[in-house]
Amino acid sequence: MSTITDIRTVGITVADQDEAIAFYRDTLGFDVRLDVDGPTRWIEVAPVGADVSLALVAGDRPAAEVTETGIRFNVPDAAAERDALGSRGVSVGELLTWPGVPPMFTFDDTDGNRFVIIEQAS
Repeated sequence: MSTITDIRTVGITVADQDEAIAFYRDTLGFDVRLDVDGPTRWIEVAPVGADVSLALVAGDRPAAEVTETGIRFNVPDAAAERDALGSRGVSVGELLTWPGVPPMFTFDDTDGNRFVIIEQAS
């Protein structure tokens, strides 16, 4: 039987870790939870109060390639968040709405990592 109890961190590849920190901290308002130099630099960022963090893992990526991460973030109001991110220069997708499904949209970080924002059910 497994003793795994939770998800702590999900890794995403970024070309420049300092640029990625600036995007997640300054543009999205995430906390920088860990930034440690070792054999490789290990960085974790997360939305304020979130249990799970993102590890910003250094690596090479084709410049124009978008990667679907499969990561979804919750917000209280998807339309307002889309407008706010777009006004800060973040690449955002169309606001998607269907009957019975929470509103949602995609956004891309500076490395082409694609995420989905989903409005929390009330």
